[in-house]
Amino acid sequence: MNRRFNIYLYYFLQLTWGIIQNILGFLIYGFLLIKNPRRKKGNFFGAKVLSWSLKESAGIGMFIFLEDRNDDYLTPIVVHEYGHTIQSCILGPLYLFVVGIPSFLWAHNKKLIKSRQKGIYKYSSFYTEKWANYLGKKYTGLESIRY
Repeated sequence: MNRRFNIYLYYFLQLTWGIIQNILGFLIYGFLLIKNPRRKKGNFFGAKVLSWSLKESAGIGMFIFLEDRNDDYLTPIVVHEYGHTIQSCILGPLYLFVVGIPSFLWAHNKKLIKSRQKGIYKYSSFYTEKWANYLGKKYTGLESIRY
């Protein structure tokens, strides 16, 4: 399967099977660009990447939102977030329930944050994050996050 077909398949799946999260991602993407049209933006294996002011990253449908930084630290993160976009292709309308909401709760629950800070859990030990790391590396050939 050549790369061009993969991109077309990626877009087809995102815009049909994964349309729900892509509408949400598109609305966030559009809102952020209207608010600040000079944001850093680009493409990553077909995903639309945009910087934002939050100190975290997210993958929503085929949209990746990254912390606005200028260093190599972001490469493994964009690979991880790309893994979430592949999860969107696989799960379609189930994505928000199987990955999106659990991932959000894992990242923002105060007790879980403290447990990770103490070293009890690694961020990537949760199934949504471990799976995103695996898919990101598999489909890009690049290393994903390790924390």
